[in-house]
Amino acid sequence: MHSDVSLGDLGKRRHRTMRSVAGLAILALDDSSRRRTLSLYLLARLAQCAYNSAKSKNKFHFWGSHWRHGDALLFSLASAQVMYAFVMRPESLPKSYQEFILKTGPVADPVYKAVRECCRGGPVDLTALSAYLSSKRNLDLINLTTNPSIIPCSVIHPDRASCLAQNVNVVSSTFKKTFPLYFSLTFVPFVVLRLQKFLESPAATCWRALVGAVRSTTFLSAFVTLFQAAICLHRKVANKDHKLVYWFAGLMSGLSILLEKKARRAELALYVLPRAGDSLWYILINRHLLPNIKNAEVALFCMCMGGIMYFLEYEPDTMAPFLRGLIRRFLASKISNPSPPPPNRNASYLQTLNALEQSRTQPGVDNGLPTSEQYNLESIPGL
Repeated sequence: MHSDVSLGDLGKRRHRTMRSVAGLAILALDDSSRRRTLSLYLLARLAQCAYNSAKSKNKFHFWGSHWRHGDALLFSLASAQVMYAFVMRPESLPKSYQEFILKTGPVADPVYKAVRECCRGGPVDLTALSAYLSSKRNLDLINLTTNPSIIPCSVIHPDRASCLAQNVNVVSSTFKKTFPLYFSLTFVPFVVLRLQKFLESPAATCWRALVGAVRSTTFLSAFVTLFQAAICLHRKVANKDHKLVYWFAGLMSGLSILLEKKARRAELALYVLPRAGDSLWYILINRHLLPNIKNAEVALFCMCMGGIMYFLEYEPDTMAPFLRGLIRRFLASKISNPSPPPPNRNASYLQTLNALEQSRTQPGVDNGLPTSEQYNLESIPGL
């Protein structure tokens, strides 16, 4: 019996090792920054699984994890790092992410550049800044030197002298810019993933998509407005700028996540968290606080892939439903094999999946007991 148990443990370890090795497929991506982003995204999901598993077994839990709004705190911390990086270290964020934040927000790129130079104590490029401000209204309010202690509100929002009027305009302008995007992101999944319900009641489906889009757009509009308001407020009470102001502004703007549905908050936090981790990784390496190990993201991805597949097979309830469903659809429509025969290592994936589909179509009764649905990945050769 002991030999059987040890052989079974060795088999499980071998399967987990093979799943980790399968993560080497990430080398197909030539861009190391994309590999790093994917690795950190998988790491965030693996941490979620591990934490849920430990908490369900009463092994440990973080302080504050029982809070109702712990997901909002995580989102705020991640947003603080992202917004700090966007203002002070934009090269640490993906180019597409920079462009999205810049297009969504009300402040132009030359102004961010001037703020960055001001915080670093260097001379401000007045030529580029003047070229941007030349077509603006309140030129009489703008009086800058080469080394200002702070970039005033008259430069940050030159179209309006009032900070209150500017923030009111930010709400409406951001809503108009982002509503079409959010409506398409909300409406398309309703139709594609719930086609049957859409055909049965198209009006109700459209209404739910509209309500979801309005709510998500309101959240993003509030995020941008709170960030702008925090910057304006700092300029009302201080006469010297500091880079940490933008970290705390991002932290405060992250509270806008409370406007979103509770079910979406954790997903949004886990979406932003890898971006924040990617930026922090870049900054720490750039400052020589972390060693720059070549292909470290590949090793991280392999490790996380092995962990994710372990939780999928043995503790699927610890995974987010979206991720579990995504992997489940990728592997097979449904993998169910309550009493698997010894796997044939010479069989192909397609043969095994066909056999699983045939067994699924048979009546799910064995000795009077219903078949239990589970993720049995051991039945797929090579996994």
